[in-house]
Amino acid sequence: MSFGAGACTSRRTRTRFAGSDGRARLSARTGTTARFRRPAPECLRGPCHRDSVDILLRGGRVIDPKTETDRITDLLIVAGRVAAVGDALTAPAEVEVVDATGLIVGPGFVDLHSHVHSIAGHRLQAMDGVTTALDLEAGLMPIAEALARAAADGRPLNYGFSASWSQARAYAHLDRVPVADFAASMDLLAKPDWQRSSSPVERRRWLGLLEDELGAGALGIGVLMGYAPRSDPDEYLDLARLAAAAHAPTFTHVRELIEADPRTPIDGSEELVRAAAETGAAMHHCHVNSTSLRHVDRVLALLDRSRAAGSRVTVEAYPYGAGSTAIGAFFLAPEKLAGLGIAPRSLVLVDTGERIADEARLREVRATDPGATCIVTFLDEADPFDRAHLHRALAYPDSIVASDAMPISWSAGDGRPVYEQRDWPLPAGGHTHPRTSGTFTKSQRLMVLESGTWSWLEAFRRCSFLPARVLDEVSSGMRGKGHLSVGADADIVVIDPTTVTDRASYADPTRPSRGVRELYVHGTPVVHAGEIVTGALPGRAVRGDA
Repeated sequence: MSFGAGACTSRRTRTRFAGSDGRARLSARTGTTARFRRPAPECLRGPCHRDSVDILLRGGRVIDPKTETDRITDLLIVAGRVAAVGDALTAPAEVEVVDATGLIVGPGFVDLHSHVHSIAGHRLQAMDGVTTALDLEAGLMPIAEALARAAADGRPLNYGFSASWSQARAYAHLDRVPVADFAASMDLLAKPDWQRSSSPVERRRWLGLLEDELGAGALGIGVLMGYAPRSDPDEYLDLARLAAAAHAPTFTHVRELIEADPRTPIDGSEELVRAAAETGAAMHHCHVNSTSLRHVDRVLALLDRSRAAGSRVTVEAYPYGAGSTAIGAFFLAPEKLAGLGIAPRSLVLVDTGERIADEARLREVRATDPGATCIVTFLDEADPFDRAHLHRALAYPDSIVASDAMPISWSAGDGRPVYEQRDWPLPAGGHTHPRTSGTFTKSQRLMVLESGTWSWLEAFRRCSFLPARVLDEVSSGMRGKGHLSVGADADIVVIDPTTVTDRASYADPTRPSRGVRELYVHGTPVVHAGEIVTGALPGRAVRGDA
């Protein structure tokens, strides 16, 4: 199958990874598409999960964004699915009845952009109303290993991954063996050799890897173009052609805007809409709030024109004026900060709390620890002008809420970070971005409760229904999510509208949100009476259709 100049051909490098720790030996030969070794079937079996519970949610305000239903009624869950929605439903003796009077019952939130790959992170997101947490902007590779790891450990929430463009390029350029670990991905962001334009051979190689990952269950292609913004724009078109042919979406952290650096080969948002128009691919614009900054009106107008012309472009935003990434990222070089409207003191190291004092210290940290996670303040939420930019990104028609949730770490005795913690409540001292804990409840607080910009129905459309629909074509497993039709997956959140709010701050980023009273994943309670059910690990893999 041909995808145009420089794209995949019928002869590719076949690569076998003999292990999963990044130290495996490689063997290569000329042959068919590159393939990662699939795990044995037993590797896909997770720990024993609680069975789903048959539950009748009685008298809640049931909101279904698919049918635009918003009324007081009952909802019955049987065998992990929505069995009935209606007035005065009869509850068999074995069904647990939950009084939902005064509460909102809706489909659980679908997060397209979550980098938390741990039980601790999933629990924080559950308290924020999330039932499905997917890493689609960065992705992980090999996809089979990523899915097997999550299944073996168990997850409270549903999970899935895109094929990782950055890791595929790192293998094609550097023979760097992909490791299905987000920390390894962060370390990669500061390594320049994978960021350059690819040779024709290298381009065919990474396109082949991505194609094979789509066949192995990836939910599209995650493109960290913002970390390789000097690469040839024609490569992005080839990637979009591959995605279009595979009926898979792309999820792009766009390269810098022309306003940030006039030397960019192409404006990042212009590149995305051009690829959508020329290839017909479904193109998702990640965190438009943090990549567009004070130019968001220009970018949103561009997306408007693209969508009006029939292109398949979707967009997401989160309600914070600060982002988080590796301090060695291309766009955080000292000479780049002025174009972003920030200074070194806008950067704070997550693990130590150090605020970068000046350019000299920034250069030092980038040289010694380029993978260190930092908080980057782009917009001042206390400034009405900046706050209005955030509001417009969220209010934009059909803008999807997505968190960009970051891993949670604790400092070990030897100074190294620890990423897994199974105790609940979480121990003090956890380091992350507050968006990990509070994106969805903060969006509801700002857009429903305080400004009245959204109705509750609209909030569920943007947090549940629209993100699930982004994946309908690539994954039949997503078609039962984001709505409450009979037969839908019983991924359901029950919210107290009088108390719902985010509580995490930059100083206390792991403080759970409040107001999520019940949360079910495939009918299994993960949150009950406002508290985490610590034994519940019902999350399942969401896979692309091979």
